[in-house]
Amino acid sequence: MKILFYSSQNYDKESFQEANTKYKHDFSFDFCEAHLNEKTAKLACGYKVISAFVNDDLSANVLEILKANGVEIVALRCAGYNNVDLNKAKELDIKVVRVPEYSPYAVAEHSCALAMTLNRKTHRAFNRTRDLNFKISGLKGFDMHAKTIGIVGFGRIGQIAAKIFHGFGMEILVFDPFYKGELEHGRLVSFDELLKNSDIISLYCPLNKDTKHLINENSINKMKDGVMLINTSRGGLIDTQAVIDALKSEKIKYLGIDVYEEEADIFFEDHEETMIKDDVLARLLTFPNVIVTGHQAYFTQEALDEIARVTLNNINEFIEGKKLINLV
Repeated sequence: MKILFYSSQNYDKESFQEANTKYKHDFSFDFCEAHLNEKTAKLACGYKVISAFVNDDLSANVLEILKANGVEIVALRCAGYNNVDLNKAKELDIKVVRVPEYSPYAVAEHSCALAMTLNRKTHRAFNRTRDLNFKISGLKGFDMHAKTIGIVGFGRIGQIAAKIFHGFGMEILVFDPFYKGELEHGRLVSFDELLKNSDIISLYCPLNKDTKHLINENSINKMKDGVMLINTSRGGLIDTQAVIDALKSEKIKYLGIDVYEEEADIFFEDHEETMIKDDVLARLLTFPNVIVTGHQAYFTQEALDEIARVTLNNINEFIEGKKLINLV
């Protein structure tokens, strides 16, 4: 069975080839660095199975091209599927499977790293000392102990993040309308109460019609002055222009994002020799109190191993006619 991988990098090749041998599969891989879109979908001709990543385009038109070229299943190498037209996939009888969880620790830990770096300005200190400047003026932070963090979304990642931040001695507020369990640390509150009382707000929720631009002008106005905002989930959770306005007014004092709403043609690529044409992102990158990382929160060895294992298992279930456990 041949599998075509879109948006693949060298680390994808290494992890999938190792998993193919380790779990004794007999798959043949073709790796393509190009993103999946209407122009590249025709490359899938002759493949029943393709694998796509978080910023690949699986809209209705792309799915129709894939179907016409013989594709029967799309194996997502990620948990999110907001980039997939699921109704069209069902209409065309294209199965879509995903990796629902690969390393929640990786994402939770990265969100903590963003918060710590923004607070203690270690990125700026690193650049200074490399230039032999050991002055500490302008690098003042705050004790995270006894501060309040608002966690939006309390799945596995949110729960792990709560434990990490609790370790700093922080008060934990949680907003998740679907969570019905008990909280080991912190308490469940309304979204408005979380916004009003949190010194740091960190997002761990999926992107859907109810959460798109969850952080907007209205919700920002309800936050504390000088709040820190962290997003390691999906870029569309944030109305970026509203956040830029809040940074300019200092309503938001710190911003750490690993995702960006219009990241599809920017992230996972090297633009050092070109100019970024996205004026919004370019403006964000001018703020000294903003850290942008390129969708790397998930990027640990453990996560890559799990993505490869689960993806190949999903495909194997399809080939053997078994129930697709991770069918979207």
